[in-house]
Amino acid sequence: MTMLLMFVLSLFFAPEPPAAKAQRFDYLVRADFFAGAAGDQARLDKAIDRCEQELAANPKHPEALVWHGAGLLVRASVAFQKGDMATGGPLFQRGLAEMADAVTLAPDHPGVLIPRAAVLIEATKNMPPDVGRPLLESAMQNYEHVLDIQAPYFSTLGDHAKGELLFGLAEGWNRLGDKEKARRYFDRVLSDAPTSGQIAKAREWMATGTLPKSNGTSCVGCHK
Repeated sequence: MTMLLMFVLSLFFAPEPPAAKAQRFDYLVRADFFAGAAGDQARLDKAIDRCEQELAANPKHPEALVWHGAGLLVRASVAFQKGDMATGGPLFQRGLAEMADAVTLAPDHPGVLIPRAAVLIEATKNMPPDVGRPLLESAMQNYEHVLDIQAPYFSTLGDHAKGELLFGLAEGWNRLGDKEKARRYFDRVLSDAPTSGQIAKAREWMATGTLPKSNGTSCVGCHK
C-alpha cells in the first residue's frame, strides 16, 4: 500500500487562505503518513500518535479518525505481508470501522472522504472480489460525492488536482467493470485536465481499453 495512498490530498480541496491552511489537520500528519506508507515505521508511528493525541482530546474529530484508521490499515498491510493474520485481521477491521465512522461524522468533508477513498482504492487491489468489490464501490461513492461537492469551484482547481480525482474515478469504475462510467471520466481527464500527469494513461485506455502498468514510483499525486 504505497502508490495511491500518496494521492495529493490537499489538491482536491477548495482553495483556502493561509490562515485556514495552517489549521488543516492533514498538514499535521500526511507527510509522516506518506513516509510510513512507503515503509518508514517510525514516521507511521508518529502520524498515528498525532492522531491519537487529537482523539484523546476530541474522540469525534473526523479527520483524526480517518487518518488514524488509514494508519491502522497500513499496519495491517505490513502484518499481512509477514503472514501474521492474527495481528493484521483485527487492525484491518478496526481501520475500516474508524474510517467509516469518520464519514458518518463528516459526510460532506473532502478531508475525510478523500483519504478513505484513496486508501480503499489501493487496499482492494489484492483482495478477493467478494471482499474488495464492496469496499471499492464505497470508495467510488466517496469520490463521486467529492466531485459533487467541488462542482461549484471545480473549474478553478489546477489540472493536476482535477486530473487526479477524475482519473481515480475512471480507474475505479474500470476495475468494477463499468466501462461506460470509466470512459466518461477518462474523457473528462482529457477535456477538463489537459495538462494533467494522467493524460497519457487516459489516452491509452481510450484507445485500447486497458491501462499501462505502473512502475510503482510515479507521482499519482505524491505531493506533500
